[in-house]
Amino acid sequence: MTSPLRARPRPAPPLVAVAHGSREPGALRTVTALLDLVRSLRPGLRVELGHVELNEPLLPDTLEALPAGEAVLVPLLLGRGHHVKHDLPGAAAAAGHLSAPIAAPLGPHPLLAEALAGRLAETGWSATGASRTGGVVLAAAGSRDPDSARDAERTAALLSARLGGVPVVPAYASAAEPTVPEAVAALRAAGRHDTALASYFTAPGLFATRCARDAPGLPAARPLGAHPALARLVLHRYDEALARARTAAREPAFPALRPVRGGLARAS
Repeated sequence: MTSPLRARPRPAPPLVAVAHGSREPGALRTVTALLDLVRSLRPGLRVELGHVELNEPLLPDTLEALPAGEAVLVPLLLGRGHHVKHDLPGAAAAAGHLSAPIAAPLGPHPLLAEALAGRLAETGWSATGASRTGGVVLAAAGSRDPDSARDAERTAALLSARLGGVPVVPAYASAAEPTVPEAVAALRAAGRHDTALASYFTAPGLFATRCARDAPGLPAARPLGAHPALARLVLHRYDEALARARTAAREPAFPALRPVRGGLARAS
């Protein structure tokens, strides 16, 4: 007696990594290296890149090139702001041939704090040596969206815990306060003179360069780029979004009904 045919497992949908884009030549190289690392961690998973602006391929073109079916958009962005809340949903909705759930931005998350701490360590700055007199400025792009600032503050708290309690102050290149010089001054006023700059950017760009320039003399970490913890976080966000989409697809559109005497009632 032959065994029944087993259904083939559904192939994993492509991961579409969404970068901001930058005129800085190193930005595309950095994002490409990060996605190469993501592919090495999950062989066989199709990983594509789309940009919000300034670089090709642009996100709508990447989505248009995918076959009909499903794809998961993973923003290589570090908090909730206009791009995450508006641009990505708009691009997903315009790709009518795709079901495209959108993952959460990369931050805040402990893996992001791990990557930030790793980049700081590369500068030679030591959290152990700076436990009493040190501090960190978490330099971010900035946004008018208060959720973005809250995400940066949560990341600062996670990084502080990762560094053994060294104070971490978020600062912004635009649209929010404090600025990098203001954050450095506040730490020094509190006796924290051994200060370093953590680069809260996925890749090089205008704002990352501005923040480093605004902190002359400070050990300045490079953008996160192809850090192993960041690559793991990209896959974690993909898995989260895919699991949510699978759960939503299984849930009934209406509450289940159970038979009762004289009719039907909603199941509790």
